[in-house]
Amino acid sequence: MVGENTKGRSPLLPDRMQQGDFFVCDIFDAAPKGDMASMEHPVFSISTKPDLNVRRYENGKNFVEVTPSVKGLATVHDRDILIFCISQVMAAINDGHESDIRPTLRFKAYDLLTATNRGKDGRGYEQLRAALERLSGTRITTNVTTGDVEVLDGFGLIDRFRIVRQTRDGRMQDIEVTLSEWVFNAIKAREVLTLHRNYFRLRKPLERRLYEIARKHCGSQTEWRIGIQKLKAKSGSYSTDKEFRRLLSIIVAEDAAHSHIPDYAISLEGDMVTFRNRNTITLGKAVEPWSGRLDPEAYNDARTVAPGWDVYMLEHEWRSWLGENEIEPKAPARHYVKFCQSWHEKRGRP
Repeated sequence: MVGENTKGRSPLLPDRMQQGDFFVCDIFDAAPKGDMASMEHPVFSISTKPDLNVRRYENGKNFVEVTPSVKGLATVHDRDILIFCISQVMAAINDGHESDIRPTLRFKAYDLLTATNRGKDGRGYEQLRAALERLSGTRITTNVTTGDVEVLDGFGLIDRFRIVRQTRDGRMQDIEVTLSEWVFNAIKAREVLTLHRNYFRLRKPLERRLYEIARKHCGSQTEWRIGIQKLKAKSGSYSTDKEFRRLLSIIVAEDAAHSHIPDYAISLEGDMVTFRNRNTITLGKAVEPWSGRLDPEAYNDARTVAPGWDVYMLEHEWRSWLGENEIEPKAPARHYVKFCQSWHEKRGRP
């Protein structure tokens, strides 16, 4: 029944993230980030049962074909692992360590479970292992570029994973994940968006997918509208039109009662779905670029790594980029010089 949960308990999961335990992300001051390509296109399954369907989505000249392994397609909840990995790599880049990043990451399973609001009991570890297997087994063929690189051969969302240590009771300790070239190119090109931490508290796969679509397309606009048929295609739903409308109507009613969808309110009028900005996406660091002063030596270093470029023009670009990407640099001079170096490497002399 539509609106059956519009009163009483919140549609959100309990907040399991104790900030004192938020160890890895707190070290880097990392916000959750997702890659734009898989936020725009239905790469992940929203089914609650193993999804063994080969999926092909076309949008204009772009296409994405996703093929499952025998264990099914990677799900929207499996995406948590990618978000965690992307967040850590971006945090290192934002802290001026771009030259140190690699597609292979090593981290504590407990830290990932904590950061993504997952249970840390035995079932949580079992689900994490199954998610790694689906991410590794799901194969993608697409002409959607990441970092100006078009990859037309099949590839996985992660190339491999390895459980480095496991306790006697079966719980993982250390994990190594190697990101696919497609995902790693997106990170290096900064084709990522910051996600609200309550994303990890959304219970329903469709709710998560709706938020991803809104975050990518509505962004900081006042509102964004889309037809229900196109939204169904972008969400990757296999439901009938009638069932998709029913499921969407429940979410809309619950959001009207609880405002639980992060950053965006959702409404359904006829065949049009409207996402309205709650004005939370523009708060915080993104409102104003970093306004501190640079050490004068930074300009000399910038001239060395970006010969021929106007270092004050590059400073303006850098400060704007900081604001757009919600970054407050811990080592501003080093970060600025790294930005200038990357600018020169991509564009050459002016």
